[in-house]
Amino acid sequence: MKLKAQKETFLKELENEYPVEEVLSFFFLLTEAFFGIKRLDLALNPELEIDENQTERIDVAITRLKQHEPIQYIIGETEFFGLPFIVDKNVLVPRPETEELVQWILEDFVSEERPLKILDVGTGSGCIAISLAKNLQKAQISAIDISEKALEIAKKNAEINNAEIKFIREDILKIEVLTGDWDIIVSNPPYVRELEKKEMQRNVLEFEPETALYVKDEDPLLFYNKITRLAKNALNPEGKLYFEINQYLAEETEKMMREQGFRSSEKRKDIFGNYRMLKGIKPNI
Repeated sequence: MKLKAQKETFLKELENEYPVEEVLSFFFLLTEAFFGIKRLDLALNPELEIDENQTERIDVAITRLKQHEPIQYIIGETEFFGLPFIVDKNVLVPRPETEELVQWILEDFVSEERPLKILDVGTGSGCIAISLAKNLQKAQISAIDISEKALEIAKKNAEINNAEIKFIREDILKIEVLTGDWDIIVSNPPYVRELEKKEMQRNVLEFEPETALYVKDEDPLLFYNKITRLAKNALNPEGKLYFEINQYLAEETEKMMREQGFRSSEKRKDIFGNYRMLKGIKPNI
């Protein structure tokens, strides 16, 4: 079958589910990931053929896309901070705003020469910890997650990217003391309230892991409170705590951080103009 004909079938099958440009983007993401065929290859050679097995792989992807499964799960990988990451239903698909959080940390420590000790709480795919490891060569980095399956993915991603990370399985809500003396603690914890589910797309609601996303409406800062309390004792003097935050609870999260004794708290907006990041500094007492 000609790939061009397969593209037309792909567009027709998904035209009622997604915008046309998004469908085209999906098609070429799949052909490149599955067959190594890029958009330019088809433009230069409109007569390109694919065999029956390749056609079947595209048909299976169409079925999954009709169910609004994330394209990253179908391909099995994504890119974050210029690095490749394996992803599946056990980990969140890394977001652009999380890249901005990583960039903020790197900006703050770009001229730091001492070997930093960094802890990533709720690491998921390992995208934050691994990106920091690749850009802060002397850093000693550990990463915590409650999910054994998520940690398996994170370990694979560390191997792929040749990053040395110490992974720890731990339920952050159940521990009373965070061991270590850290210069940086960073976390992108669950923060989507039940009431906000109506704003979520199907690909997130139906496929991404609930335990990594949602909190109860009556206690939306559950993880932020606990991590901040633990960080207050585990950070070195002048150590920094970084969060990705719920844009609707930015003021409340910053207030909580200050009430727990962190000074010089600072909120930062993402590229869409929403407050999605927060930093606090432990006082040097």
